[in-house]
Amino acid sequence: MLDQIHLLAAVTVLGVLEQAYFFLQVIYARRLFGISPPKISGPPEFERIFRAQVNSSEYFPIFLALLWQAGLFFHQGLAAALGLLYLYARYCYFMGYKASSSERLAPIYFSTGVLWILVAASALGILHFFLSHYVGLNILQLLTA
Repeated sequence: MLDQIHLLAAVTVLGVLEQAYFFLQVIYARRLFGISPPKISGPPEFERIFRAQVNSSEYFPIFLALLWQAGLFFHQGLAAALGLLYLYARYCYFMGYKASSSERLAPIYFSTGVLWILVAASALGILHFFLSHYVGLNILQLLTA
């Protein structure tokens, strides 16, 4: 069983570490700009870092759910590769947003595209499971025949 999920688990740990890095960046920015919690406003430089972290945190549960569904129902290797692409795009998003609000756009569009591919892989995998398990129709056999 573990050989069927080890890549997904590794990408999950990398994602958690990335989130921790983003959290630390907000802490450092708070110290740098003298902004104590619970304040969330300050210089634009701080607000961009804070917003990049919050936005990344908001998308993280969606990413995890899609990563695991695509990996379990479609293909673990493809899902893990897409997960790595997503994490890289999120890192580029964070660093771009930290520099300038306009530099966040290309990475956010790319990461959103990766999420849509994970949605498609998840949906296809789940559809295939339902059709083969409950209807007895194996689409893969029909396609290769």
